[in-house]
Formats: sequence, C-alpha cells, structure tokens
Amino acid sequence: MGNKRIIGVVLLVVGAILLYFGFQATDAPAEEVRNTLTGNYSDQTMLYIIAGGAAAVGGLAMLLIGARR
Repeated sequence: MGNKRIIGVVLLVVGAILLYFGFQATDAPAEEVRNTLTGNYSDQTMLYIIAGGAAAVGGLAMLLIGARR
C-alpha cells in the first residue's frame, strides 16, 4: 500500500469522525436553541462539518488517485 493510499485512508477516517461529531453537535439542546433563534449553527459546529466533509472528499480522492497509479 503506497503512502498516498495510507494518507487517503487516514483522511477519510478523520473526515468521517469530524462529520459524526459535527452532526451530533447539531442535536445538542443549546445548538437547537441557537439555530431556532438565529437560523445558524455555531462556528465550531460548522467547522466540524466543513472540515469533515473536506477531509473525507480529499481522502476519497487520494484513494482513487492512488489506486490508478
């Protein structure tokens, strides 16, 4: 297994973990109140979701590119 594939797997796993925590944070009572009042989630919750999505997409891309080479 090449270095790119290993990094891709790590990024994919880290991205999935960050997405899990981000989506769990959206169900927190304080987060639901904030979303109801302002229509937005907190910056920390959005950071988890955006960083998790980016890491997962990057990891998947590295896995696919690494498999072709």
